[in-house]
Amino acid sequence: MDTISRENNSSILPIGGLIAGVLGVLLAVVALFKVSTANKDIALHGEQLARIESLETQVRTAVAASEGSAKSAAVNQLAKQTNDAFTQVANELTALRGEIAKVQESAKSAPRPTATASSGPVVAGADEYVVKSGDTGTKIASANGVTMGDLNAVNPGINWSRLAVGQKIKLPKK
Repeated sequence: MDTISRENNSSILPIGGLIAGVLGVLLAVVALFKVSTANKDIALHGEQLARIESLETQVRTAVAASEGSAKSAAVNQLAKQTNDAFTQVANELTALRGEIAKVQESAKSAPRPTATASSGPVVAGADEYVVKSGDTGTKIASANGVTMGDLNAVNPGINWSRLAVGQKIKLPKK
């Protein structure tokens, strides 16, 4: 027997390789589960969005029909109920779009661009805000006299918990 085979009769290396392989398989299974769950969430939100859009069409049809008829007490009551339903549908649609934006943001894995010192100072345009150190979405919204919901609506791709100094944020029209 040569020197290498006499000294290398330890079984630790194959066991270590087996453990690493098992861990790799477990990580792959967990990743597949997470992707499957995200796909189901996206499909569910898509179905809810389609259902809400269908309800919105029905509400608009009902409003148009009520405006064309005589204005009696019953018609006015129906118009109020229709308007309330339309408002509720619009609120749900806005909430779903926000959730879809969050799901899409979490699915992105690309690194965020950072401002470079050589590019000079960043200046905000008429309808945008440049993030400063310590800024949060809530601070930006209150400083500009808008709601966080409006700010989120015009910036669907922004991750509010990871704002970068120098990043430009669109401001909604007042």
